[in-house]
Amino acid sequence: MKDNRIAPIEIGAYEAKTRLPELLRAVQAGKRFTITNRGRAVADLVPSVAAAEVDARRAIEKFQDFIQAHPAKPGASVRELIEEGRE
Repeated sequence: MKDNRIAPIEIGAYEAKTRLPELLRAVQAGKRFTITNRGRAVADLVPSVAAAEVDARRAIEKFQDFIQAHPAKPGASVRELIEEGRE
């Protein structure tokens, strides 16, 4: 299996079948694979769009929770807030 983070990694169908759990963990980490059969591309194994949307929603919710728990001082400048964070 060739490791290339820019282009999809080509992997044969038999190897993909035998290493599916490992490939799925790699896909969760952002890698992409092209599955080949006799040297011809037949399928792509890529991260789910739905999973990315859930992660984005979760990040937004965490950020909104943080903002509510740590509100900025009314009228404070950005410089004042930066300096306050350095104490």
